[in-house]
Amino acid sequence: MCKILQVGERSYNHWKSQCVSERKQRVLLVKGKIISIYFDSKQRYGSPPITAELASLGTKLPRPESSARTGEAIPVAKYMQELGLRSKLSKKFKVRTNSKHKYLIVPNILNREFSVTESSKVWVSDITYIRVKEGFL
Repeated sequence: MCKILQVGERSYNHWKSQCVSERKQRVLLVKGKIISIYFDSKQRYGSPPITAELASLGTKLPRPESSARTGEAIPVAKYMQELGLRSKLSKKFKVRTNSKHKYLIVPNILNREFSVTESSKVWVSDITYIRVKEGFL
């Protein structure tokens, strides 16, 4: 082979194999957008909301229906899996107060008047529940 650029054939072929194709560049760009949307949503968005967000930003991806017909994974879901991103689900708040009990209810004699003239005349308290993996503390 004639050395036009003073580069050997083996070096040229190695360099050519290292090039990133246009398709891979588009995939890398989409993955970057997915990461950005994922962390902007505080890691709560899954693939459907991210797909909708990408569509609103003008990024075109194959529709989920066409991917489902061909048996392929939805692109955003596939990219999220490759990136190790999973949406964090938050549990819905459940009211645990039972107002229909037959226990003694103490009247509210303070009535939100917190300024007092004597010390130790009024005492107030509160209960704070902290949610942990095992339940409430």
